[in-house]
Amino acid sequence: MPHNKSCKKRLKTAEKSRQVNRAVRSAIRTSLKTIRSAESKEIVVAETPRLYSMLDKAARKGRAGFTKNRVANYKHKVSKILASFA
Repeated sequence: MPHNKSCKKRLKTAEKSRQVNRAVRSAIRTSLKTIRSAESKEIVVAETPRLYSMLDKAARKGRAGFTKNRVANYKHKVSKILASFA
């Protein structure tokens, strides 16, 4: 248990951050799973902009460990899946 006031505050902000990071990570994983298991190109085309937006936002805000390079890798994987339907 924290002993001073600033440590108590930090504990609260860390918990809030953990909850947000968890939600962001979950949404991105769900979207990626939808794209990977898609049967048609229409599903992938519809879900791709949503996923890209979430990834860019996570990288811009530094959420859930998403860096510019990690986001670029995710986008590349998605673009390969999209190209496989062509």
